[in-house]
Amino acid sequence: MSQIDTDAFETEYSSRLERHMYAWRRRFAFLKSEPLGLAGIVILSAIILVAIFAPAIAPYEPRETDYGNALQGPSAEHPLGTDNSGRDIFSQLVYGARPALTIGLTSALSVAFIGMNVGLVAGYYGGWVDDALMRLVDFAYGIPFTPFIIVLVALWKPSQWTIVAAITLLLWRQTARVVRAHVLNLKEKPFIKSARTIGSSDRRIIYQHLAPNVLPLVFLYGSFAIAWAILTEAAISYLGFGDPTAVTWGQMLQSAQQSQALARDAWWWFTMPGLGIMLTVISAFLIGRGYEEQLNPELQE
Repeated sequence: MSQIDTDAFETEYSSRLERHMYAWRRRFAFLKSEPLGLAGIVILSAIILVAIFAPAIAPYEPRETDYGNALQGPSAEHPLGTDNSGRDIFSQLVYGARPALTIGLTSALSVAFIGMNVGLVAGYYGGWVDDALMRLVDFAYGIPFTPFIIVLVALWKPSQWTIVAAITLLLWRQTARVVRAHVLNLKEKPFIKSARTIGSSDRRIIYQHLAPNVLPLVFLYGSFAIAWAILTEAAISYLGFGDPTAVTWGQMLQSAQQSQALARDAWWWFTMPGLGIMLTVISAFLIGRGYEEQLNPELQE
């Protein structure tokens, strides 16, 4: 390849890198222009801090029983009341943030990693590779989400990581399909053709030229995956298939339902974990929704 062609490619690459950095700065500008997105980040950050510093925040051990104070309403001693065993609801709520965020964030990272790689490979190579991977996506879409996870968790030992694995096995499908559609368009761009011309390997093109351009989409669907994973964990725990050794919001709801908390007017028992789930899920959706407008010009209009 001539020196002129090499210089032209380097100039094009440098210009593209500058545009890419500008695009990222613009996408993160939604922190100023999207109050709901900013609110989502603030709420999720607060919940993460609560989960990290749970031992310092919770006044009691979450499983510590005090039958003399069973089903007590909110008070100075127990800010959010107690359950039928006298366990402090506030302490359970604080510790319950840990498995919720662990499952939500781990599932989102796993889903983003698998979905991005499947979409990149399928979109770039096309042909039989694309057909095979997209048929795998179609197969994943044909499996009912919640029943599949219940069966898988029931067959394996119930734990947080079993739930993460079950969620990951199905939730990557949407990310893969969206990334693949974007790559089909990107691979016809001049900078990709220039990279092929100078002899760049397929791996280099996929991960150094295509991947940075699809990361915003991966981030978007990853934020939605956090919400779905937390909702799924709560549902699985509520149905009795969660980790019996962990304190989770879903298990708090299950215990409240089994003990007829509603009929006994113990509203604080089921309201507080419900609010925890709701705030965490809403924060993830607000972040994704605010960021989505930066990717979709039609929504901006």
